[in-house]
Amino acid sequence: MKRCNINTLYILLICALAMTATGCKKWLVDEDHDPSNLTPDDYYTLPGHADAAIAAAYDRTRFFAGGAGIFANNFSMLEMPTGTAKTETGQNTDLNNLLGLSYNGDNVFVLNWWTSLYQVIAQTNLVLDRVPAIKMDDAKKKQVLGEAQFLRAWSYFYLVRLYGDVPLLTTSVLKATDAMVYAGRTSKDSIYNQVVTDLKNAEASGLSWTDASGRASLGAVKSLLAEVYLTMAGYPLNKGKAYYQLAADKANEVITSGKFSLFTDYNSLHDESQENMGEQIFEIQFQASVANNGNQPLLLPNFKDVSAYGTEVGSTTPTLTFFNSFEPGDKRTADRQGFFYTSYYDGGSGALKALGAPYIYKHFDIGANGTAGKPGTANSGLNWMNIRYAQVLLTYAEAQNETDAGLSQGAVNALKLIRDRAGLVTGTLGSYNQASFRDAVWKERWHELCYEGVTWFDMVRLKKAYKESTNSFEGFVGHKLPESGATLQAKHLLFPLPTLEMQNNPNLRPQNDGYPGV
Repeated sequence: MKRCNINTLYILLICALAMTATGCKKWLVDEDHDPSNLTPDDYYTLPGHADAAIAAAYDRTRFFAGGAGIFANNFSMLEMPTGTAKTETGQNTDLNNLLGLSYNGDNVFVLNWWTSLYQVIAQTNLVLDRVPAIKMDDAKKKQVLGEAQFLRAWSYFYLVRLYGDVPLLTTSVLKATDAMVYAGRTSKDSIYNQVVTDLKNAEASGLSWTDASGRASLGAVKSLLAEVYLTMAGYPLNKGKAYYQLAADKANEVITSGKFSLFTDYNSLHDESQENMGEQIFEIQFQASVANNGNQPLLLPNFKDVSAYGTEVGSTTPTLTFFNSFEPGDKRTADRQGFFYTSYYDGGSGALKALGAPYIYKHFDIGANGTAGKPGTANSGLNWMNIRYAQVLLTYAEAQNETDAGLSQGAVNALKLIRDRAGLVTGTLGSYNQASFRDAVWKERWHELCYEGVTWFDMVRLKKAYKESTNSFEGFVGHKLPESGATLQAKHLLFPLPTLEMQNNPNLRPQNDGYPGV
């Protein structure tokens, strides 16, 4: 049989224009400009086109709730290899392979993350290439371009951490003959440099500190840049103290801005009325009946009838060992008050019943699932948290401790804010040394930021893993996941490149070390 390979990266890039056009509310049509035959020169002519184009870029970030085969969505890829999560469904082989650390380039999650992130990049490249020529308010134009630079940096930051060296595409691809269609891999150093450049440009684009509509804000830009610097300080770039200082300084700008604060209670984290404000610095936007959050049924217990959803999957659930690793009295483990629930209402609105295990409450949509005496809608518009103020506080605490100045009262105060809300005691400045404070902050990152797609990247940049049985950290390589018993190897510091992409583009070869080649 003859096989026809089509470069999927090209398809993603060339389709960005068509998908932008579908986001526009209104067409301007004449005999010479059929909207079915749009070109960039025809389309990017009005201020409304700039709004539609950046809206299309935000739309592509919703891949977190995109399907990855039967009973699984894309968000699970960052949770299964951490040791903090397991699955109650056995039907999805790709999900099980992530849990068992036996995945390769054929894994659908690996492909979905790659293609989805390049979809965002394709759209932002169109914005950055075409919007400058539109006649519109200069300040508004600058902000749109700043948002595009934030989203492009956001995407490349995921790509470089997941796959290492990847193609660096910073202009639009509109022809199949374009050399970029078969671009090779760019060094991770260059990718990080582009991420930093984009974020610095976004910082100077006139964005407001906060944005209640969910668009990228100055707070989001600075928060992401702090996380980028923190990552660059560790593995694989190992830039050390100078970048810890950059991370601490940038996180401190967010802290001292006075624009953000922790919610007083954990239920506010999944309260639609408090989205895009307070603690939520940047979220993936969803709206019920328009752009539904499809992750809700996947996080529910496997067919225990606790919601209005007809399908309850248990695709991603906490491991008992991780749940038990929280300190005694930690409010984050309180049933239906913190990050977990161990009981819920029959059918979502009936009698309360025990579930026999902990489940993730941090992302629980009460309106969609139901609550006591109030049936759910089975239709979720709850946003997916992506950057929280809690993460900024912990980034500052960790980074400041690693600088030449070392541990400070400000770093202790940042840690204390997290632990105060959890009802836990924090030591004084004099009770810590650098090593003990480092360990304390790492533990808080594991527990406070669980199931937000952060833990895996912490494991890689630190080359460490949390061992719940001893409440301590050990080397990444050789760490055994408590649920599957699988052992992390050096190859797992990167995911493999998708096999399909390497078949279609030989310039992506060779495969990342340790994975089967093409």
